[in-house]
Amino acid sequence: QVQLVESGGGLVQAGGSLRLSCAASGRTFSSYAMAWFRQAPGKEREFLSAISQNGITYYADSVKGRFTISRDNAKNTVYLQMNSLKSEDTADYYCAASLWVASRTRAEYEYWGQGTQVTVSS
Repeated sequence: QVQLVESGGGLVQAGGSLRLSCAASGRTFSSYAMAWFRQAPGKEREFLSAISQNGITYYADSVKGRFTISRDNAKNTVYLQMNSLKSEDTADYYCAASLWVASRTRAEYEYWGQGTQVTVSS
């Protein structure tokens, strides 16, 4: 089992940047595929990016070229670097972990953090 804690959210102006972090407990972090999702008020939780156990990355079209996912297995942490932020990026951001494959599908992830809020002002 793994516990996930997100941090790094906050208020930023449009065009700015933020880096989200997700710290995982346990000694088997490298065994997990990791992902970031977000959920805006009144909307479904949507896939943003995933990184496999061996570092292959995947992105939603809406964030490709602006967001970068990375992982540091020595620190049990996955990151989401967000650049060129837009007002429509305002949402709660969640990290997730899967012992299986890196997927775009929410149901494929067994473990979730509590989320961190990102607000982009225009």
